[in-house]
Amino acid sequence: MKITFMGAGSTVFARNVLGDVMCTPALRDCEIALYDIDPVRLQESQRILETINANVNENRARLRGYLGQEQRKEALRGANFVVNAIQVGGYDPCTMIDFEIPKKYGLRQTIADTLGIGGIMRGLRTIPVMESFARDMEEVCPDALFLNYTNPMAILTGFMLRYTGVKTVGLCHSVQVCSEHLLRSLGMEDKLEGRKELIAGINHMAWLLKIQDRNGTDLYPEIRRRAREKNAGERHSDMVRFDYIDKLGYYCTESSEHNAEYNCFYIKSKYPELIDRFQIPLDEYPRRCVNQIEDWKKTGRQLLGDEKLTHTRTKEYASYIMEAVYTGNPIRIGGNVLNTGHLIEDFPQQACVEVPCLVDGVGIHPTYVGSLPPVLAAMNMTNINTQLLTVEAARTRKREDILRAVMLEPHTAAELSIDDMAKMVDELIEAHGPYMAMYHD
Repeated sequence: MKITFMGAGSTVFARNVLGDVMCTPALRDCEIALYDIDPVRLQESQRILETINANVNENRARLRGYLGQEQRKEALRGANFVVNAIQVGGYDPCTMIDFEIPKKYGLRQTIADTLGIGGIMRGLRTIPVMESFARDMEEVCPDALFLNYTNPMAILTGFMLRYTGVKTVGLCHSVQVCSEHLLRSLGMEDKLEGRKELIAGINHMAWLLKIQDRNGTDLYPEIRRRAREKNAGERHSDMVRFDYIDKLGYYCTESSEHNAEYNCFYIKSKYPELIDRFQIPLDEYPRRCVNQIEDWKKTGRQLLGDEKLTHTRTKEYASYIMEAVYTGNPIRIGGNVLNTGHLIEDFPQQACVEVPCLVDGVGIHPTYVGSLPPVLAAMNMTNINTQLLTVEAARTRKREDILRAVMLEPHTAAELSIDDMAKMVDELIEAHGPYMAMYHD
């Protein structure tokens, strides 16, 4: 078996996913191809993974690094699984551009990796790179399963599934931790064991549709009561999602700092007091990037110098999916897939949805969910509209199609005129230079 990791310079994440592989008996004798375009980060990741391989896996996995586009096809050749964790353009310059230029137009953001003008730009500069991966895969590993962890999840996964021949599933951490985080934050830890839940919607805005305790008792009445009291009585970091519970009736999967920018409700120039009221961390992602870069420098030195470095299998889906496909022993995950056959009745079939999926020796099998409560479907559709239009812009490579995606983006549309949107799009494309040179008038 061969596993190829694209973006292996994402050292901590590569360590988690590939460390998990080395801790899994069915996978531990695999070949691992590490691919990146940064020679230093690639070398550091390889050294760390070789240490883990020695300490937890008796050097049973075979690791090899592949650097740059000229070696990419060989990295992919014969792969059974391809894990994607790339970030096109990085923090400097692309993330900074995605925040600073919109700010000139009065458009503020928190994370800008999924929706909003920043999510649109990130998707548009990432799709051409992922499409080139797909063309290589179609040639040298046509049966491989592509595990996409890169954001914007719905935009990128939707493009891969619609316009390439690569078997793809999008994976996110937020489904796995959603209900546990909610119950702990409301002092309901006693309900964790044996709980039953149903989560479905779209990535970063999937809904906790049902949650019951081990005896089948509906927990939502008590959740709604406690969430309302907590938002009224204290300031905390999850106020937007608790406001969702109050106004929409349900909790969603991704954090409040993310969801603050997926709609037209909370970040509004005419109502600056909402930022403080809902504890919204504007410019959060750039701060986080700076801190992560500094932390990596420190952590990287420690990991590189630790000859006893070990690993314990995490909850990341990747190794469990590989194990299920390889052994045929089924598991259940929350996966991002096309809405083929209207898995969620309210959405078009071209939409990328996040639904429960069965994984077995044949692959990924999404499950039918049915209709969502109308207000939840409506919330999702405001995001799906932009996602589909961004995918269309990536297909046509036309600026007029980019502008249409921006016009339908909820937060941007609530703040800017169409003329300012057009100016902002032109300025962003110019500032991104070669990363978006393929988009023309």
